[in-house]
Amino acid sequence: MADEERMLLSSPLGFLLLGADASGLTSVRLVNDFYAVQETTSDNPFLRESAMQIRAYFAGTLRRFDVPLHPAGTPFQQRVWAALREIPYGETRSYKDIAQAVGSPRAFRAVGMANHRNPLLLVTPCHRVIAANGALRGFACGLECKSFLLRFEKENILKK
Repeated sequence: MADEERMLLSSPLGFLLLGADASGLTSVRLVNDFYAVQETTSDNPFLRESAMQIRAYFAGTLRRFDVPLHPAGTPFQQRVWAALREIPYGETRSYKDIAQAVGSPRAFRAVGMANHRNPLLLVTPCHRVIAANGALRGFACGLECKSFLLRFEKENILKK
């Protein structure tokens, strides 16, 4: 997208590349360290606010992001991503739970694909979706990262 601005942010996961356009945050994704030497800044208010909120999340002081969002996706993906944002901090839901929440109870595999295509790591918390038996399943950043995020949130809940 030509109008999209980007910003690089260091996090406990590694470098996060944030993207935003004039309507809101469009992407948050993990990038390999070799893509960057240091953080960057931006004048885009959505990028600045998102960076502040992500830092607060990792400081354990923010549990729900409220920056305006503008991710590209199909109507089904948008419904799934909205349902993911309703999963409370420190809790998990199954793919089946999300399929039921979006009105497509048999579409748990499609929910998995929508999770995989989630462009907003952390902000749309696809890491909170697990298998019905409680097992960790697919995560674009790897299961180690998913496990870290779930453990991080649970530990923060216990601190409060």
